[in-house]
Amino acid sequence: MSAISSEQLDIRAQKANARQQARHQKRLQAKAAHSSSRQIKGMRLVLRYCVLVAVLILLLAPLVVPLLAAFKAPDEPVFGSGATIIPQEWSLESFRRLFTNTPIVGSIGRSLIICALAVTSHIVLACIGGYMLSRRGWRGRGIATAIVFSAMIFPFESLMLALFNMMTSVNLYDTLIGVWLPGILGPFHVLLMRAAFSGIPDEIEDAALIDGANEFQRFWRIFLPQVRGAITVVGLTAFIFAWSDFLWPLLMLPNPDNQTMSLTLVSLSNSVQGVNYQDVLAGAIIALVPVLLIFFSMQRYFFRGIEEGGLKF
Repeated sequence: MSAISSEQLDIRAQKANARQQARHQKRLQAKAAHSSSRQIKGMRLVLRYCVLVAVLILLLAPLVVPLLAAFKAPDEPVFGSGATIIPQEWSLESFRRLFTNTPIVGSIGRSLIICALAVTSHIVLACIGGYMLSRRGWRGRGIATAIVFSAMIFPFESLMLALFNMMTSVNLYDTLIGVWLPGILGPFHVLLMRAAFSGIPDEIEDAALIDGANEFQRFWRIFLPQVRGAITVVGLTAFIFAWSDFLWPLLMLPNPDNQTMSLTLVSLSNSVQGVNYQDVLAGAIIALVPVLLIFFSMQRYFFRGIEEGGLKF
């Protein structure tokens, strides 16, 4: 019995060792598979970033490469033979000429005035209109929403001559108010704020009603703080549109002393004395800087506003 028992113990020990070796082999195979999958994922991640970098270069190269010519020295060629992508000698002479020989400072000031008026009017009126369209229980709400939607059908060019006649009839031709007034509000911004207000739960408004808040208090203290992201989107897009608008100011501001930033840049590229491309590109950089600064400083609220406005659009 003792001999049989020892043989059985040896067999059991061998089986246990075999099972342990099998488990160890499975662990090694699992580690190898995990390592290979991590390598594949790592390769995919590297490939993904390579594609993103390539797309970024394709998108930014046509914009950045010409703008680098604004930093070249006056005697360095911009185009043609001998021209290089990177300036051989970095210089700010084109910016000095731009501010010295052109009315760019006054144009920037007039553009900022129009932008300030546009941003203020769009935010105030879009918040009021969007709040009204998002409230239930009043007659004509659906008709008013349909009218706002229909306003997006007609392009600005189809209404431009009628707006021009209206501005001239009220003596606003060749004035900054005449440039701002037709774009005092956009239907898209009203619909965006309507969607943002509609995304606020009804329980919040019910709690404010129970606490005795009137309509203005609910609008000012409850709803507006909830849609700060959407308000940022409205203000940012209104600023970009007013800052870069060209066609309507071209029609309304024939006097060079009243021209905006975009009109001054076009006049530089169409000068009868010849075109200095370094000055034109320097002006393009100056026109680009405010938009980039505002966007990067507000991008967190901007993307939050896109999400808020898209919930119940």
